Amino acid sequence: MSIFLTSLGLSILIQIVMFIPAYFFKTDKLTDLSYGLTFIILAFLVLVLNSITIGKVILFLMILIWGLRLALFLFKRIRKIKKDARFDKIRGSFVKFSGFWLMQGVSVWLILLPTLIYLNSEVKEIGLVSFIGFLIWMTGLLIESTADKQKFAFKNNLKNKGKWIENGLWKYSRHPNYFGEMLCWIGIYIYCLPTLSASLLNTLVGLVSPLYIIFILRFVTGVPKLEKHADTKYGRNKKYQEYKKRTSMIILWPRRKK
Repeated sequence: MSIFLTSLGLSILIQIVMFIPAYFFKTDKLTDLSYGLTFIILAFLVLVLNSITIGKVILFLMILIWGLRLALFLFKRIRKIKKDARFDKIRGSFVKFSGFWLMQGVSVWLILLPTLIYLNSEVKEIGLVSFIGFLIWMTGLLIESTADKQKFAFKNNLKNKGKWIENGLWKYSRHPNYFGEMLCWIGIYIYCLPTLSASLLNTLVGLVSPLYIIFILRFVTGVPKLEKHADTKYGRNKKYQEYKKRTSMIILWPRRKK
């Protein structure tokens, strides 16, 4: 139990350390960078404090690749756009801004729960279930990274100013990057499942991870805010209304017929 409390404390500590310059310099360049790197640091800590196996190394590499890709992409994006509109109303408030950072630390820990349990356990041999989980994770990573790349290129093309993206993966989902993100953590849970299943408690605790990320993206910080922003900006445009009506919200799916 101590390793889990230690990892939670470390996750929060990392956010506090990064929050201090972010608050005093009123910068958003550290927020997402801290988010991605905290996953890597926690996973590495638990990995090296326990017996190391091939299965654990593969899982750590999955976290490393996902975390680095996300952290570097979001850091590149924030350097381009200068600030994150999510923080416009709270950046100047110590209580509200610190609250976000503290919640980010807790969120990282919750999402990492199956990984932490797996890395802290006696791991069974890698079997079919773990292989399926790995394939789901890889599919999610490809979808998320492709969607991010497509939108970043679209937004940075001056010809697209004032337009919404509906090409590439965005033709089949209004939020394909979130779909990829969800698949990544579903895949990691399934990868860990053979080891988690040794205990009903571990199985249920680990399930918090994919359920939490799906809930947060679908109902809290992800889809609702972006949908509201898009409705405010394009809501009176009939072509956007048609795009929204015919295009799946999250899951990649062929467009509905007119």
